[in-house]
Amino acid sequence: MWDLMKFSFDLHATDGKARTGVIHTARGDIRTPAFMPVGTAATVKAMMPESVAATGADILLGNTYHLMLRPTAERIDRLGGLHKFMNWHKPILTDSGGFQVMSLSDLRKLTEEGVTFKSHIDGSKHHLTPERSMEIQKLLGSDIVMCFDECPALPADRKRLTESMELSMRWAQRSRDAFGDRPGHALFGIQQGGLEEDLRAQSAEALRAIEFDGYAVGGLAVGEGQEAMFSVLDFAPDQLPQDKPRYLMGVGKPDDIVGAVKRGIDMMDCVLPSRSGRTGQVFTRRGVVNIKNARHADDPRPLDEHCTCPACSHYSRAYLHHVFRAQEMISGMLLTWHNLHYFQDIMQGMRSAISTGAFDAWEADFHGNRALGDIPPC
Repeated sequence: MWDLMKFSFDLHATDGKARTGVIHTARGDIRTPAFMPVGTAATVKAMMPESVAATGADILLGNTYHLMLRPTAERIDRLGGLHKFMNWHKPILTDSGGFQVMSLSDLRKLTEEGVTFKSHIDGSKHHLTPERSMEIQKLLGSDIVMCFDECPALPADRKRLTESMELSMRWAQRSRDAFGDRPGHALFGIQQGGLEEDLRAQSAEALRAIEFDGYAVGGLAVGEGQEAMFSVLDFAPDQLPQDKPRYLMGVGKPDDIVGAVKRGIDMMDCVLPSRSGRTGQVFTRRGVVNIKNARHADDPRPLDEHCTCPACSHYSRAYLHHVFRAQEMISGMLLTWHNLHYFQDIMQGMRSAISTGAFDAWEADFHGNRALGDIPPC
């Protein structure tokens, strides 16, 4: 029955370049701007799927590279698809695997056809092409599929960026051709071009000609720094269609997310809230808290008195400090839940502010609270 519903995007309000709306999918609506928790290997680490939903997440990201290697897309397909496999019945976006091939695997060989690489898990040899990436993502059954691209690390010279962008555009056409007609499922193109405005314009023009259901700004959050990223976001979203979702891949910290939405981005994903939760780094309205620090050992107060997540509602800083230092599993569970809850609170705050034309005031309040720093020690 999932194939009977069409993918669509309704833009409800704008405030400056910031936008809010709803992406309609067969498995449910996605309120934008949206933050997607990352379920790399069919799980958001330290979280139950229903707990992720309770934070306010409308959609998760699954990782094609990791899932194709283990447990394999074919096995997931035999077991009923990724939604059933991981017990997540809301929308799922899968990346194409291209970024992880470039960043994680050994002995890569890049050709016009695709990429041959060795698994970082067991050294087995694999060949990933636009066609194979589309096949894997179809087997997984994701609602939003990403076209296969190449993402060069920054800094890179103009010749390398040009060649990479042009290759990615040829792969985008092959991805579209291989994706075919799949009602109820969407395919997103990925803009490349590094930090160069003219190369990104060329990329956007090529993607528009192919026609996608949504468009990603790729090739950022790869070491260029926030200032450079924002300088690209000052022009890149405007090069993409106004009536389709815009997705900034791999971002980011809270202030990165707010700055991206301010510049016209609708969707983001990042491992940061879950990874940081497992290492004792907590994001709050007043900035970052390191729960491992001794100052929290006797502190009976919550992480954030305004937060309604389980970690803040039921546990003290002293307890959270103790279980982190004792390496108890509940530490990663509670701190990850808090971080994801906070990120979703940011998204809801921005959606509400954009809807009422109050984004600038909301943003000023956001930065003002973070500038205060953590509450004084007891």
